[in-house]
Amino acid sequence: MSHPSQLYELLIDHADSDATVTEFTLGLVWSVCKTQQLGLAMSPGVPTRTLSWPGTLVGKPLRELVGWIKEWEPYAATVGMAAINCSLNNYELPSGITLLSATDKGNLAVFEHFLPRLKDKKVVVIGRYPGIEIYSDGLDLTILERQSQANDLPDPAAEFLIPGADWVFITASSITNKTLPRLAELAKNATTVLMGPTLPWMPHWHEFGINYLAGIEVVDPVKLYQTAAEGGGVRLFENGARYRIVELSPSNCMTWLKNRIAQDYTEKAQLTSAMDYWYGSGKRSRFPEFNQLQDVTTRLSRMDSSYKQLWDIHHGALV
Repeated sequence: MSHPSQLYELLIDHADSDATVTEFTLGLVWSVCKTQQLGLAMSPGVPTRTLSWPGTLVGKPLRELVGWIKEWEPYAATVGMAAINCSLNNYELPSGITLLSATDKGNLAVFEHFLPRLKDKKVVVIGRYPGIEIYSDGLDLTILERQSQANDLPDPAAEFLIPGADWVFITASSITNKTLPRLAELAKNATTVLMGPTLPWMPHWHEFGINYLAGIEVVDPVKLYQTAAEGGGVRLFENGARYRIVELSPSNCMTWLKNRIAQDYTEKAQLTSAMDYWYGSGKRSRFPEFNQLQDVTTRLSRMDSSYKQLWDIHHGALV
């Protein structure tokens, strides 16, 4: 299992991009970064009037913003998270099960999908999802929430309850607020689902003990952006986005990594050829896409190591 501190470096490595931000919305519930793709992140939910950078994000390359995910100021980290998702959504999504869009279900569609497997299990959910209390009578369900309501328990309860849980559902907004590494560590003996529109589609999640991903696929980018900009919460799922469930089995992860490696290898070959031509034509200045070439080389190295780890696990299990 990778060290939790590596998570943010991996996210930045996979998301560095020279694509330029064309629009950015810090919405009431969701923040959205837009280039040719969209990337979402849950907004902090705490109003502020003292941000130093409003009016400066449009026109910036994503590579200037993705590093903000390491910031502790919540709005800056949200910008970084949305930029990461914007960059990662340029890649083809991994294969999985697509859940039908349903306005009345929203995030609950994920719980309905797993519901038959949750009976008689201790289930801990990190983050309150609207309407989730309907499952309280039929499940051994505990909800942990920073801004607790009703019977929710506060953050510190994670240290006591998660190690004894059978299933743990973790909101992907925990990536932004930096609590995910510890939550994943606590949940190492449970079946763990990382979920929510904030989820970044990165092929390394198996290294952090995550068993399932439940993230969104964009159905209608125009409607999705408009809904988030107008303060939409669960209405994202009306027709702008829908959930995809991906099981992180060794074989599935290996397929995902192979596809990503192939795409990045093609990019590296093109960049290498362009660099050879650049210097071969007598130019003495630095190759303008040198940073991009370095980024893709680093990604390929890390994905190759991840693939090797899975290969050993998969083939060891077959012996």
